[in-house]
Amino acid sequence: MPQAEIAAVIGVTEPTLRRHYRCELDRGAAKVEAKLVANLLNITNGKNGTALKAIIFSLQARFGWSKYSPPPTR
Repeated sequence: MPQAEIAAVIGVTEPTLRRHYRCELDRGAAKVEAKLVANLLNITNGKNGTALKAIIFSLQARFGWSKYSPPPTR
């Protein structure tokens, strides 16, 4: 959720939000990322097309894999 929306909901300005809630904003983003990664890993344990897409996405996003990259030299 954008910080502008969070600030509006609790009735403060964005700089005030960042000044007083910096740790919460940072931890919240890290928690969301961890949960998304955990869900993605659960999906990759499947045996269907969705699992394959999740595996490919994980490899591209986390490890820089690309079908356009040249093959590694040996």
